Amino acid sequence: MTIDEIIDGFEYIDDWEERIRFLIELGRELEPLPDDARSDANKVQGCASQVWLQTTTGPGPDPVLTFRGDSDAHLVKGLVAVTIALYSGKHATEVLATDAGEVFDRIKLREHLTPQRSNGLRSMVERIKREAAAAAQLSPAGAS
Repeated sequence: MTIDEIIDGFEYIDDWEERIRFLIELGRELEPLPDDARSDANKVQGCASQVWLQTTTGPGPDPVLTFRGDSDAHLVKGLVAVTIALYSGKHATEVLATDAGEVFDRIKLREHLTPQRSNGLRSMVERIKREAAAAAQLSPAGAS
């Protein structure tokens, strides 16, 4: 599902409990993350639940980044799905320019999250931005 489809879905649903169900369903639709990707290197620090993000970096000076992820918590897995939809498949410079806060505010997501989950969401976005910044520094051949 694209980020625009996700935004449309959230804007269509008024009831917060229905929004939670939608978020959980988004998490269920994530492509499964292989067991070997559930490594310490892919683990997102700062999340209360266990969250893994795997990054694939394309070639070139402004590579396309692809993200896959998972969590051991249903709601958080939905947050992973929204975050991946927002950033995956974009060039590193686009990732760096994308304001997740604007999207999360638009779908009224942050206002209903506990401080712990908000911190976890922030940690996911910071991790993705760090990956994008590092990828933007790669040489055209894709090596550092």
